[in-house]
Amino acid sequence: MLEQELCVSGSHCNEDRSASGLRFSKRPHLEKPRRLNPKHAAARKPSRLNRHLVMMVKVPTAGQVKTRLANDIGLARATTFYRFATNSVLSRLAASRRWHTYLAISPDNAINSRAWPLRSNSGDILRLPQGQGNLGRRMQRVLDGMPAGPIVIVGSDIPAINQRHIASAFKKLGRSDAVYGPSPDGGYWLFGMRRVPRIHQAFLDVRWSTPQTLQDTLKNLQGLSVTSMEELSDIDEASDLVQQGALATRRVLPKNQTVKL
Repeated sequence: MLEQELCVSGSHCNEDRSASGLRFSKRPHLEKPRRLNPKHAAARKPSRLNRHLVMMVKVPTAGQVKTRLANDIGLARATTFYRFATNSVLSRLAASRRWHTYLAISPDNAINSRAWPLRSNSGDILRLPQGQGNLGRRMQRVLDGMPAGPIVIVGSDIPAINQRHIASAFKKLGRSDAVYGPSPDGGYWLFGMRRVPRIHQAFLDVRWSTPQTLQDTLKNLQGLSVTSMEELSDIDEASDLVQQGALATRRVLPKNQTVKL
């Protein structure tokens, strides 16, 4: 027997009436997210329209995200903040038709999570698993496995990031092999590669989450043309939240926060 439940107002369901007069429905079908198919990806030919924006995200589980922030404001509040911030940044960036937007999700078994939308106004938001290993191995996997064309990879909790930053990064990749956006802590909030004529190993022996993260990455790019962007910050501590938290949960940034590039 199919499970039945009370029909929720506003949902699409096949109604039936019991003897009591209450409306019942079959459990509504939940659409599954679309995944990136590597076979189809490999078949795509390079094109100026094949620009790929990949957002690295973690499923918003307490104790697994924003752990430093959680030490200041508590697990529940930090997890809720991450969920709202990630969705706001995703909605902000995925609305553009100038690039394809993807979610690289960790852990792999959360690829069907309902924490993020299935699509934006510009089309479907495809998903791919990050796989195992440290951040460098997971990002390299993205560079190696995506369809032909330039790639820009960003984090999910950069409050001030907007479409102009992404458009500028792709523009810079038109004349450079790689592009990065530095952060004050010695890391970077954006990394992109043109991937032509070949894909380079950008993250070998990088000391992650240290002041040497960017320096180590640039060593791997010696001999390539590399362009930098402006410095932006993420939110790791309560002091960051006080300064930038209002931006992180907005889908549209206020005009005075729009950066001219």
